Amino acid sequence: MLLRKLKYSFLLLCVAFFSVGAGIKHPLHVSTTEVNFNAKDKTLEVSCKIFSDDFEAILAKLYKQKTDLSNPNMKKVMDELVKKYLLSHLQLKANGKAVAMNYIGFEIDHEATNIYLEVEKIPSVKSVEVSNTILYDMFDDQMSIVHIVKGPNRKSTKILYPEKKFTANF
Repeated sequence: MLLRKLKYSFLLLCVAFFSVGAGIKHPLHVSTTEVNFNAKDKTLEVSCKIFSDDFEAILAKLYKQKTDLSNPNMKKVMDELVKKYLLSHLQLKANGKAVAMNYIGFEIDHEATNIYLEVEKIPSVKSVEVSNTILYDMFDDQMSIVHIVKGPNRKSTKILYPEKKFTANF
């Protein structure tokens, strides 16, 4: 049943992305977050994908300034806003303890923005909890697809507003 729901969610996400590429406003408010345990480097590698138009809109609304994630001349200012927003709307716990994420950066990928973060010094992972409120302050129909990966094990779910947490145990 969960697999079917995830396939359906993935299909909806694909439709939304292709609709944006065709010049149609996307009908869904979706973001994806993946947390990958890198056993070799003892880190949690975090990546988020958010529709750029929605992300720019919330950054402009919250921080009351012009936003343009694709403008190279604004990269430094945008990095600060993206970092501030993500660190306040995405929190992780590893093995039941809150962990600090380091902001790595962002890049534009067609109509989406990919954001990268990292948690260092994680010797092993028995559980990961994600608390995700990305774009909740903009849309009350926001859906977050979350993947947590440890080696060959992948645990995924969708979080629908107003829910915000997902825990994966390994």
